[in-house]
Amino acid sequence: MPIPAEARFWIARALGLWRRGWASLRTRGLAASWRRLQLHFRRPAVPALPLYAPDALPFAPFAIATSDAPRASIVVPVHGAFAHTLACLRALAAHPPRAAFELIVVDDASPDDSLARLAQVGGIRVHARARNGGFIAACNDGAALARGDYLVFLNNDTVPQPGWLDALLGTFDQHPGTGLAGAKLVYPDGRLQEAGGVVFADGSGWNYGRNDSPDDCRYACVRAADYCSGAAIAIPRGLFERLGGFDQRYAPAYYEDTDLAFAVRAAGLRVLYQPAAVVVHDEGATAGTDLAQGPKAAQVRNQSVFAHKWQDALRTQLPAGSIPTPALLHRGQPQVLIVDALTPQPDRDSGSLRLVNLMRLLIGEGAHVVFLPANRSADGAYTTALQQLGVECWHAPFATGIPAWLREHGPRFDVAMVSRHYVASELLPLLRKHAPRARVLFDTVDLHYLRERRAAGLSGDAAALRAAQRTREAELALVAQADATLVVSEAERALLAEDAPGAQVRVLSNLHEPGADGLAWSQRRDLLFVGGFRHPPNVDAVLWFVREVFPRIRAARGDVRFHCIGGDVPAEVQALAASDGVLIHGHVPDLQPWLAGCLAAVAPMRYGAGVKGKVNQAMAHGLPVVATTPAAEGMHLVDGRDVLVADAAEAFATAVLRLHQDEALWTRLAANGRASVARHFSMDAARGVVRELFLH
Repeated sequence: MPIPAEARFWIARALGLWRRGWASLRTRGLAASWRRLQLHFRRPAVPALPLYAPDALPFAPFAIATSDAPRASIVVPVHGAFAHTLACLRALAAHPPRAAFELIVVDDASPDDSLARLAQVGGIRVHARARNGGFIAACNDGAALARGDYLVFLNNDTVPQPGWLDALLGTFDQHPGTGLAGAKLVYPDGRLQEAGGVVFADGSGWNYGRNDSPDDCRYACVRAADYCSGAAIAIPRGLFERLGGFDQRYAPAYYEDTDLAFAVRAAGLRVLYQPAAVVVHDEGATAGTDLAQGPKAAQVRNQSVFAHKWQDALRTQLPAGSIPTPALLHRGQPQVLIVDALTPQPDRDSGSLRLVNLMRLLIGEGAHVVFLPANRSADGAYTTALQQLGVECWHAPFATGIPAWLREHGPRFDVAMVSRHYVASELLPLLRKHAPRARVLFDTVDLHYLRERRAAGLSGDAAALRAAQRTREAELALVAQADATLVVSEAERALLAEDAPGAQVRVLSNLHEPGADGLAWSQRRDLLFVGGFRHPPNVDAVLWFVREVFPRIRAARGDVRFHCIGGDVPAEVQALAASDGVLIHGHVPDLQPWLAGCLAAVAPMRYGAGVKGKVNQAMAHGLPVVATTPAAEGMHLVDGRDVLVADAAEAFATAVLRLHQDEALWTRLAANGRASVARHFSMDAARGVVRELFLH
């Protein structure tokens, strides 16, 4: 009887952990292996959303730090309920945004003493309406007075949380083509109120995520929304004016925000929900919640007005009564699942940078990308960065287990890419069962068996050679099972042509964008190495370079220093800091000062596989590279034209010294390196393969 896919998953996971743990002990030692095991099993709790609320103290005059040259104009309409207005203004005063802003409070003929109290708040502009006109009239009046590049409409019954405005405005910077951005709205008790709105074919609306946890993975990424509640939205002022402001046919209120969102899309721009802009909204505090009477009664009436105006656009909306899910919300896009062992950390290793840039490329091509780390762990700022790109990231506790998660979500995927053989071995049977229509891609990242075989040959370790053979069998089995296999170099594709004839193997290499220009040759100094030390070839490379090569360089030029940058530094590498001129920096988030100021990058790898991100990255910034043959393998590089290649210690030192003496050589390598990256390792270079494998 066949073994069920779920059982095969757990068996493969247990065997894989045992084998990788044993191999790690042999190559990395106990301390480093323990750290890797902790990475695999860590399940950091997702913290409850901390909500700020100002103290409910009696009113006393205060001021808000606004600007006379604002980027954003915040418009707050007010009709009584001064206690709510006061809490809103106190929140803005206590946690002012970084962006320059002005604050326009429109008093819509308040029946209480709001106008008199507002006159005692410094830094705000108060516009008093003679007669009550409702939300639309008040907002349009405020917009007419605005001076900022962006209009931000904010209800007075809100408490904006720290960072809300900067996140909202950042949406326009990070996502070109955005016409309107809306905040994540939460109730005062912490429940989610709205993560963007859904509009059905009859014009009715749905607050996506209402009453769920605001931390739920479904509501944590930037995404297109049918509309965003006018309680907290931002729009370019010029666009708002071109669209005629909030449509008066919905006066006094309700459906004007939905109508504005549809108008923005009709103008060819996007409406995006921004989860990092968190605003507490006491829904109904000023207008009530009864749809049968009072101001909310207009909501029922205006639905028919809206449905008539936008009847053509509504034909493509979900039928009324549908339960919105991620699958339905992205029904018009190719949906791509990507699984890797861990959440990518693009400032730490080249494989992560490649994966993140692949996601960016897919999103730019119109796909919806879902990422699931095999360890189901959120990874702080790295997870948030993916969510800000628009990647739907899943993790514990909301992804309760991979088999269960795939049962729920697998049917929606058009493509599923799994990175690394030990992850793919676990997941391929589950994907075939639960994602039956998905094209399954096996991403080798690099051919592990090739790297392991070379390391075993260098060390002469017979047991390591046997382990490499087992890895080879595992990888080749996956190549046979997958619909297509991705490798990072032509050299690896040629190897698989021999080892797996007939398999569909495509090259999807490192992906880089052009780097900024640095200093001139005459102003540069020192050498740079970049590489994370979880990767054993990097440990070997630095030890060899400092012990065998660098002393020769220092003998000729005693002022040259070696900057070694990379996380997870082992003791034997840290000990090299005692050598003259050697600086061990550990992990550095921003490499730009070194890429712009060092004279050369070194890649002294004695074994490995794939292509080396450290080489690509330096070349993309116009920093010439001295590399060994293994480091330059599969990268279309010619010695003396694109890089300098040397394998023996003396020859490697000589090549480095040439760059200190020959400005013309340095300049030629810098220019040719940039051109090589653009030709072979850029987003444009990969676009054809990505479209073929992921989007057709």
